[in-house]
Formats: sequence, C-alpha cells, structure tokens
Amino acid sequence: VMTDTILTKDHGVWVEITLNRPERLNAFNNQMHHALREMIEKARDAGARAILLTGAGRGFCAGQDLADRDPSKADGPPDLGNTVRTFYAPLVRLIRSLNFPVICAVNGVAAGAGANLALACDVVLAAESAKFIQSFSKVGLVPDTGGSWHLPHLLGEARAKGLALTGEPLSAHMAEDWGLIWKALPDETLMVEARALADKLANGPTLGLGLTKQVIQASVTKSLSDQLEVEANAMKTCGESADYAEGVTAFLEKRAPVFQGKGA
Repeated sequence: VMTDTILTKDHGVWVEITLNRPERLNAFNNQMHHALREMIEKARDAGARAILLTGAGRGFCAGQDLADRDPSKADGPPDLGNTVRTFYAPLVRLIRSLNFPVICAVNGVAAGAGANLALACDVVLAAESAKFIQSFSKVGLVPDTGGSWHLPHLLGEARAKGLALTGEPLSAHMAEDWGLIWKALPDETLMVEARALADKLANGPTLGLGLTKQVIQASVTKSLSDQLEVEANAMKTCGESADYAEGVTAFLEKRAPVFQGKGA
C-alpha cells in the first residue's frame, strides 16, 4: 500500500520509520495501521539490523483516531475487540518478535495506544516535553496495545492502576525516574541521540543483541532455574557466531570490531 501516513528513511543497516499524520497528532486510522505493519515487515525482510520509530510534528501518537469512531455516525456500537485483534495486538507481537532492537523516539505527546506502542519497543527515548497518557479511562476503555501488560511489569500494580484509572499525564522525566522508559532527553538533541543509538546498535553484534532482547522478554514467564537454561541455549548460539569471534579477536588485537550481525 503506497501511503504518506508512514514515512521511511533507509540508513543502510537500519531504517527510520515516522508516523506521519501530524495534523491528527499521528493518530491511527486503518490506513496508517496497515502501512506501519507493512514497513516494519519490509525492513525486517530486507535484513535491517535496527528500527527507529518516531512521529512527525509536535506529537508522537495520540492513539486511535476517534474521528473514525463517532457514535452519531455509526449504525451501532463498534467491535473494539476486533480492532485490537486486527490491528493493535499484531503490531505489538510483531515488534516484540523482531530479532533486532527497536528504538522509539517519543518526540511529543504519546496518548492511549500511542503511549503503549512506545512501551512495546525495546529502548524508549523521550523528549523532555513529551508526556505519556493512558487516556483510555477518559472514554470508558481499558489500556490496550499491550499497556495492561507493560505497565504493571515495568512499574508494578500500584503505579499501573494509578496511571490507567486516572489518565493523568506522566512527564518524560518522571517516566524515566519510574523506569517506564530508558531516557528523557532535551527536545533539541532527541533525534540526534536516537539516530546515533540506532546506528550504534545496527552496526553492533546484532545476532547477540537480538537474542539479548528475546532472553529478557522470555524471563517474564520463567523461573530462575529455567531462565539459566534459556541463557545457556542463547550463549551456545552466540558462541558459534562470527560476531563473537570478531569481538574477541578485535579485543585481543586492540582494534575496533567490525560486526556483520551474522551467525556462523
């Protein structure tokens, strides 16, 4: 689908993807949903070793475009369960399944599904002016796009419920202090730092970085004893990789490593 609701920029080993409906604070309509999934899958299939996700204009993403949900223009209530299953859930599963880092640069307000889309990414950087808002409660909904899972896992039940029930905005600095995101950065340096990080990770030992992401995600459902076995299996794969051999060789030769992001 050719659409301007999503912009992509190819940086060689990594891809920058921008939500591009700035006049609607990059709120999701169906077209943008399809385009975003397609662009992420395209980057994956083309061998990208990192993705940077951000938003155009003054916001990151205001969640679902409610103009598409006007009850006065609908012939009965919408099936929001279907919306979640068709659009938001597959997007979260896709991002979590990628075997490379996904960096999110939250350039402005992240509300509703927009806030939780950011939390599905691996490393979240936010502009100091950005806010995270679980706006679902304001319209009688529950946090979706993985929010009901990520909030308690990252923050604990008390803060998760507080944010979700009140819909109060959480500043980028507070989000960093609470451990919701990785870093809050000055607005003017956000994209410079985000691109530098994407470049660094994409040129790193991405086989190991992808496995690092997967073993950390796996830990949530595992006992310590079982997780030690997960680590052992991942370490076996890493130990057999060209990246590991290159990393050790470069260390011993006191030079900068050149990683290919490859296995054997």
